[in-house]
Amino acid sequence: MTPPQDGGIGSALIYGAGSIGNHLSHAARLLGWEVTVCDVDPLALRRMREDIYPGRYGRWDPAIRQIPATDLDPRDVFDCVIVGTPPDTHMAVAVEAVGRARRALLIEKPLATPSLAGCSALRKELARFAGRAFVGYDHVVGKAAVRLVESMRQGILGDIHTIDVEFREHWGGIFNAHPWLDGPWDSYLGFSSRGGGAGGEHSHALNLWQHLAHAAGAGRVRSVHAACRWVRDGRVDYDEICAMTLRTGSGMVGRVVQDVVTVPVAKRACIQGSRGRLEWVCGLEPGVDAVRVRGADGAGDEQRFTKTRPDDFLAELRAIRDSAGGGSAADGILIERGFDTQLVLAAALESDATGREVTIDYDQDHDPAAVGVESSD
Repeated sequence: MTPPQDGGIGSALIYGAGSIGNHLSHAARLLGWEVTVCDVDPLALRRMREDIYPGRYGRWDPAIRQIPATDLDPRDVFDCVIVGTPPDTHMAVAVEAVGRARRALLIEKPLATPSLAGCSALRKELARFAGRAFVGYDHVVGKAAVRLVESMRQGILGDIHTIDVEFREHWGGIFNAHPWLDGPWDSYLGFSSRGGGAGGEHSHALNLWQHLAHAAGAGRVRSVHAACRWVRDGRVDYDEICAMTLRTGSGMVGRVVQDVVTVPVAKRACIQGSRGRLEWVCGLEPGVDAVRVRGADGAGDEQRFTKTRPDDFLAELRAIRDSAGGGSAADGILIERGFDTQLVLAAALESDATGREVTIDYDQDHDPAAVGVESSD
């Protein structure tokens, strides 16, 4: 495949024919990219072609090339490589994928498992990578979140005191979109150690909190105190509620709550400042996100942003395309942010297990393989 003349992206390889693979294949085709999808399971490729893709988008796109993962030619390279497999396979697949990517590597969220196994190996591969690597926290590149950050940087809030983010959503919708799964026990979703549960599946909230803390100039999370509620019934072992209190290096304190039990959905962020507050609401009503500003006097304004579900993935791939061409639109989903989110999540689960606040050392290599400790996964 010939690289695009503008230095951007014209071709993509997607590992995984599941739900996320379909979403990103469709978005890539809307951008005019050549798309190849591979999977270790021939049934998954067939389900994509005959069921998921035409069910979501009206018809199958015959321009999408499908191949078994075992048939990938070692010499094949692509402008963008996307890892859309389960989280407990991300690191192993991504290490191979780096060698196939010319300009961009995208790994779906959560980046890894709470053990952080494989993270060191991937970092070593990325150190030799000439392109840029990203993580799939697409909310931070959505229109409403971009507007939220712009408003923060305009200084309308004065001094920013605290940030709260919650992603509370019953995961019945996930299983409706994956009818081939009988329940959480039938995949990684029912096992926090594999990247599932509320902590992993709704880690968009933690990532958004970190994104907003950076925008506020508060820096990285330095400590976390967390409390989780667990479901352990012999078939599953996952946190259904994960509540975190976070403290940054600059001393900012805020909260993140993620769960898989809430109906109706509540996905919000609130940034409180000395002159008022900003609020981000995902799904204010069907197909609408909103950004609200409220002054200290109670006066306010609301901006609405219409979108469809495919728009989320289209915005993500556009940002990556523009970044590969030298732009900064995707800075919020750079893989270093994903590593940070994964590290804080691992610390949160440790905090819940021990009942103590856990301090994060970003200079330490936390990968069990790197320090000679066998992973529990």
